Amino acid sequence: MEDRVTRTSRTSACRILAAAVCAAAVTLGAASPGVTAVRPSSTGGRSVPPAPLRVATYNIHAGAGEDNVFDLDRTARAIRDLHADVIGLQEVDVHWGDRSGFTDEARELARRLRMRVFFAPIYDLPPAAGHTQRQRFGVAVLSRLPVVSAENHEITRLSTQSPDPVPEPAPGFAEVTVRAHGTLVHVYSTHLDYRPDPSVRRTQVDDMLGVLAEDRGPKVLVGDFNAEPDAPELTRLWGPLADAVPEAGDTYPALDPVKRIDVIATSPDAVVTRARTVDTAASDHRPVVADLLLPRHTP
Repeated sequence: MEDRVTRTSRTSACRILAAAVCAAAVTLGAASPGVTAVRPSSTGGRSVPPAPLRVATYNIHAGAGEDNVFDLDRTARAIRDLHADVIGLQEVDVHWGDRSGFTDEARELARRLRMRVFFAPIYDLPPAAGHTQRQRFGVAVLSRLPVVSAENHEITRLSTQSPDPVPEPAPGFAEVTVRAHGTLVHVYSTHLDYRPDPSVRRTQVDDMLGVLAEDRGPKVLVGDFNAEPDAPELTRLWGPLADAVPEAGDTYPALDPVKRIDVIATSPDAVVTRARTVDTAASDHRPVVADLLLPRHTP
C-alpha cells in the first residue's frame, strides 16, 4: 500500500536518454484470455521468431519485509531470484528517511543486481535536517536489457496529508522503452491510489491509457493497482490490455495473501507462456513474474 507521505513539489515529465539511465545504474503456463497468438514475422522471406521477455512486478515496501525490518540485501535476493529481464518496482525510497537509512534504494539495487535503473519520483522533497540529498519516494524500473528511453509521466493523484485533498496531476508513472532481442518494448511501472473510494483509481486508469495510446509496439504495464483486476474501476484497462496472470495467485499480504492487487498487463499482441506469484516475505507484497513472447517491432 502507498505510504502516507506528502508531496510538496511536482516533477515535470521529461524524456531521458538511455545513456543517462545507464550511467545512473553503473554508478552503481497458458496464455490469458484476450491475448492473441504471436506469429513469426517475415523478413526478406525468412520467418523471424517472436521475442522472449520475462517481466516482473514487485512492491518492495521501501526495503522492509513482512516483519517490518529494513533489509535491502534480502530485497535484492528476492529480486535476483525472479531472473527477470525487466522488473517494475513500487514503494522505492531514495534518501527518504530513517526507515530505509536514507539509502538510495534505486541505485543500490541496480548496483547489487548489475542492472540498469530508472527511478520516477512521486514525491521530491527538500533534504531532511542534517542531510544534503533531497528526499524522494516513487516507482522504478530495473532492466538487464538496453534502455532506449525513459520518462516520468504525470497521472492524477490525491494528497495523503491534506484534510481536504483535491485530485491533481502528479508524477510517478514510469515508462521505460527497452530493446529485447531487436524489438522495442514499452514497460510501465505504476502505483495506484490505495483508498477504498475507487474514483481516483478510475481516473488514473484513464490517464494511463492516454499515455499508452501515444506509444506503438508491444506494451507491458505492471504495478501495485491497490484493486483486484475485476474491480469496476479497472474495467477500461481490459481490451486495450489483457491480464497476463489471472491464475498466478494472490499477492497481498505476503505471508497469507487474500487478494491479487499486484498485476502484470500486456498489449493484445503478447503471448503469456508462464506466470506465477512468488512466495517470499521480503516485502509485505509478493512479486509476480511472467514469461512473454512478443512480436518483433522496430521503429
